[in-house]
Amino acid sequence: MPIVLVALFAGVVVDHVDRRRLIIGAQTLLMLSAFVLGGLTWGGAVKVEYVIALAALNGLVSSFDMPGRQAFVVEMVGREDLANAIAMNSMIFNGARMIGPAIAGLSIAVIGVAGCFMLNGVSYLAVIWSLFEMELPRHERRKFGATMMHHVRLGLVYVWRHRPTLWLLVLVAINMGIGMQYSVLIPLFARDLLHVGAHGYGFLMAAQGLGAVISAIVMNSRPAAPRALRQNLVFGIFCMAIATAGFGVSSWMAMSLLAQLFIGVGLMNHMVTTNTLLQMFVSDELRGRVMSIYTLSFIGSAPLGSLAVGYIGENFSPRAAVLFCAAFSLLCGIILLTKLKLIAQAQAEVAEKWERARE
Repeated sequence: MPIVLVALFAGVVVDHVDRRRLIIGAQTLLMLSAFVLGGLTWGGAVKVEYVIALAALNGLVSSFDMPGRQAFVVEMVGREDLANAIAMNSMIFNGARMIGPAIAGLSIAVIGVAGCFMLNGVSYLAVIWSLFEMELPRHERRKFGATMMHHVRLGLVYVWRHRPTLWLLVLVAINMGIGMQYSVLIPLFARDLLHVGAHGYGFLMAAQGLGAVISAIVMNSRPAAPRALRQNLVFGIFCMAIATAGFGVSSWMAMSLLAQLFIGVGLMNHMVTTNTLLQMFVSDELRGRVMSIYTLSFIGSAPLGSLAVGYIGENFSPRAAVLFCAAFSLLCGIILLTKLKLIAQAQAEVAEKWERARE
């Protein structure tokens, strides 16, 4: 909820402050939140309302942290290496998602839940230290000079008028808000349809993470040519749609694992390429606002999608709900095919602008 309410305004802040300092501040607050939760758990004073309050705080901080980090990538690596940097970031994220639960399970057994929360807090110190140690060119930050709503409107007007950006965000909202929400039913599939229990559920989630890592490695090893980016986008959405349908009809664990693997591959191609194209299209003065809208697109639409999927799963069948998700992913693919020429034109305009800037 905080992300839905604050994201658009957070994007304005990201565009007008030093992004590194913003991220350091956000990471510090997230670290304190982890320590507070660890302390409450350690002292036996933790309550549900405290957890909800800390979750709300984390959501509020993430509203600034997520678009800030994504906009900061260009400052770290430059435009030429942008696609590879985003792919590498996704590879690291999904690699951690694969091994993290196993490490967490072992850690809970050794040092307990409170110890894990404390260890989580300590881990932020490495992030904050890394940010301080970076050597970056100085960027002059713009003063607000107008009302907050005026700056928000500028970001929204840009997205509305720049049709390739608008359609990329629409596809993210549909595919992540509905297509990807089949995942809320994976525990049910593991328990009642595949009969593999919690252990099998872990393997299903790990298979998706493995697919994402493989996809990120492949993308990171290839040059980010304009045509290749469009091919990645098309392949990603259709791969995800077909694999989701395969997961929905599967009755065998091996087939379900393979479907999850390809869902991870498709998801990574779609999201990494979309992120790359958005950052290529937008100018630096609007980057934070566009990335905030991007964050809002794939997070803000998810609760509504998960409710719809849950309703279909309860009143019809889980398989029907997953096929419902696959149909929306397929719809995204069909829409994308009709917008490829528009995206290609925008890429050509960006390439020409960069060439003039070099000269």
